[in-house]
Amino acid sequence: MSSLAHDRYCDEILFQTDALRAAVKGADLSARVPTCPDWSLRDLVVHVGGAHRWAGEIVRTRAAAGIPDEEVPDAEGPGGDDPGALDAWLAEGAAETVAALREAGPDTAVWTWAWERRSAFWARRMAHETVVHRADAALATGTVYEVVPDLAADTIDEWLQIVAFSQAEGDPEAAELRGGGRSLHLHATDVPGAEWLIEFGEKDFTWRRAHEKATVALRGPLTELMLAFNRRQKPDEGGLEVLGDRDLLDFWLDRSSFG
Repeated sequence: MSSLAHDRYCDEILFQTDALRAAVKGADLSARVPTCPDWSLRDLVVHVGGAHRWAGEIVRTRAAAGIPDEEVPDAEGPGGDDPGALDAWLAEGAAETVAALREAGPDTAVWTWAWERRSAFWARRMAHETVVHRADAALATGTVYEVVPDLAADTIDEWLQIVAFSQAEGDPEAAELRGGGRSLHLHATDVPGAEWLIEFGEKDFTWRRAHEKATVALRGPLTELMLAFNRRQKPDEGGLEVLGDRDLLDFWLDRSSFG
């Protein structure tokens, strides 16, 4: 379940999209994105804008099944190399998606690929999709990146839910995240209560918010912790500290990198 209100996620889609637009404004759109090396900055923007439009179309049409990408109107971005047209396209898609989400409210039944078949899922998913890819843009352009604490923490919560769902669905990489007696502790040192304990059981892994000793701990500022957990920086960058079995942390990051 979502931990923030539906309208808050809608607000964040718009805010994070505007911040993404600001990060790439005036930048070379053909430049590579270090954290997504197969993409240029333009590819990154088109990916985010296309995701917005896809989710928005699912919600707007009350889709009961997934919609093929080619059936989503204007999902491929504008033709040509005009940065202004790309910027306007990104802003328009976010606004249209948020309008559909607000009109639907959180409880409208729609198709999703995950554990929750209602419009609330897409509001949360698109908020975090934009949060994380804004980090890609910021890292590529050298711009400042900050996320408010409750949103950063919820990004970690959601990714843990996605990995757990993928494991239950039989994803081969997520399936390897098991093995009794081992655990991973995430500890944000600047936000009280922003801590997670991931425990590897014989059949699967479980997680909860807790402060307990673990096989390995990753400690540091919450935004940096969120970036490392989403594989946007190394675990020993940004003021982070690894305590204990680094191999287990690397194992987690490698096996949970399918998203």
